Amino acid sequence: MPTIDVVIKLSAEACLAHYEGRVGQVHAHSLDGRRVIFPAEALRRVVTREGVHGVFRLRFSSDGRFESIRRLR
Repeated sequence: MPTIDVVIKLSAEACLAHYEGRVGQVHAHSLDGRRVIFPAEALRRVVTREGVHGVFRLRFSSDGRFESIRRLR
């Protein structure tokens, strides 16, 4: 399954917009410079009181559908 490592920097307020459904997708950049879009609901697994900050590994199915997110650092 394909993976991509992305940097995510979202404040608590920005995460709230994603959580409430006002924003449906997250736009991030990979460590190698690619632009990545994935479902905002994925953030629910990694959000803290401060928001979401760090480097995360996204895993996608062979047909490109989001499967999981894991914090790397």
